[in-house]
Amino acid sequence: MARIVVMLLALAPLMALAIGNPEAGEQKAASCAACHGPDGNSPVSIWPKLAEQHADYTARQTRLVRDGLRDVPEMIPFVMNLTDQDIADIAAFYEQQSIEPGVADEDLVALGRKIYHDGNRETGVPACAACHGPAGMGIPGAHYPMVRAQHADYSADRLRRYRAGEHNGDDDMYSLIMVGVAARLTDEEIDAVSSYMEGLHVARWPTTAGN
Repeated sequence: MARIVVMLLALAPLMALAIGNPEAGEQKAASCAACHGPDGNSPVSIWPKLAEQHADYTARQTRLVRDGLRDVPEMIPFVMNLTDQDIADIAAFYEQQSIEPGVADEDLVALGRKIYHDGNRETGVPACAACHGPAGMGIPGAHYPMVRAQHADYSADRLRRYRAGEHNGDDDMYSLIMVGVAARLTDEEIDAVSSYMEGLHVARWPTTAGN
């Protein structure tokens, strides 16, 4: 736990990115629409929603795929010839779109809320809210993505991949952090917290009475 906190603090400084033009990005994003939707709201739950996602995060992840550091082979034909400016423009366009809300499974909310806001002290799982915020908005500029309203299927798949040790190379401390975080998550916890994040926009926060 202490090691993870230290790593998080070390990664806080912002990283310089190309400045994106959302107007230019709208046209450039046309080839992305088949999987991610014309406005960044993917119609298929295994592909992530990009609407409202921090432009710096979307741009960085896209560059990692283009440069062969993040393994998403189905994206290669679409990103292999994009310049850094193209990627920044597309990311800026998606950031300006509105994400469509999702719905959490009521049967999973209690456990999902616990993992997201408190973690699991017994197994050393830190709270997701520490990096992604209490409402799932992430931290712009620090590469901690927005997770609210994201498809639960996509989030669960990513967490299982992290738990299996998948990351974007030894130089990418962000994905290495997630490998460490997910290593102690059970399947039940992954499914619950992923569902909870999908419904964060309508989450009912605990009251002082414990309801």
